[in-house]
Amino acid sequence: MTTDLWMLAATAILAAFMFLIYAVGRFKEPGGIAWAFGNRATSFDRVDPWVARAVRAHQNLTENLVPFAALVLVAHVSGKANAVTALAAQVFFWCRLGHLMTYTAGIAYARTAFFSAGLLAELAILMQLLK
Repeated sequence: MTTDLWMLAATAILAAFMFLIYAVGRFKEPGGIAWAFGNRATSFDRVDPWVARAVRAHQNLTENLVPFAALVLVAHVSGKANAVTALAAQVFFWCRLGHLMTYTAGIAYARTAFFSAGLLAELAILMQLLK
């Protein structure tokens, strides 16, 4: 399997298990476990700010995973995957991990830098497709 595909798989695994981070914060609140196992007819807003930020970081990753996956898969199928796309895929994954950590911690400018670098990594893959 290529580096690009490994990074896509790693990013998908990160997205699949990110909920565990904010689940801890929700479960420690009164009524949090009942809400999580219930039908979630109401929102659960009684959480620490870091929990809400982790939820938003997860939402942000899931929104960005689809374009990243499409770019990686098109590069792979079209035979345009190369050292640049491999590096860009690695940068994307590590930037998304950095985005999660800094967003959850509330470090605004670092969060934006990680997001922007991840976006540039996607653009680098796109540029290889357009060659």
